[in-house]
Amino acid sequence: MTSSDVLAKLFGSSNRVKIIRLFLLNPEKVFEPKNIFLRAKVSRQTGRREILLLKSIGLIRPKSDFAAIAIKGKKEKFKKKRISGLTLNESFPLIIGLKNFILDSALFSRDQLLKKLHKAGRMKLVILSGIFGEENSGAHRIDILVVGDVIKKGILERVIREIESEVGKELVYASFNTQDFLYRLGMYDKFIRDILDYPHEKILNKLGI
Repeated sequence: MTSSDVLAKLFGSSNRVKIIRLFLLNPEKVFEPKNIFLRAKVSRQTGRREILLLKSIGLIRPKSDFAAIAIKGKKEKFKKKRISGLTLNESFPLIIGLKNFILDSALFSRDQLLKKLHKAGRMKLVILSGIFGEENSGAHRIDILVVGDVIKKGILERVIREIESEVGKELVYASFNTQDFLYRLGMYDKFIRDILDYPHEKILNKLGI
């Protein structure tokens, strides 16, 4: 049984856990309900039920904010629009214990992560950092680096979105084919060196890096 399964049993449902993580990892954000459903990958009906419960215990609260909305037909043009949504109630009496309990619980085993990523191609190297690090802070600028052959970008994108829905945070990731990665590594590419020189975890390493 994974940590995710245990949390689901303790909290009543995996959907509730995903929504709680979304708010805990984005305490400054105001989410419209439709964005909560999308980010957590839950149905509208299920999402509304979980939101009502979390509001009733005071973990989340209503809040208005301004959001940048793209203007149709105008590339890279945005306008500000007031939105009404929900945000984390940081005055919730159990907030510290809840953060420690949920955010310190690994949602995926490394085997589970690899199984998901292998759907996108023949992986040779997979490095985790950022939010998957020991501090779980996401301070590093990359969360997942994948290197392999015949990587299908569309499938990889869908897999990353699926992982995001469980993790509760938008992930920063990069992918390279094997030849390009080895060339960059040999040229001491700064982006690659920054990943390898800082704390990280190789959960797959067929390149002997």
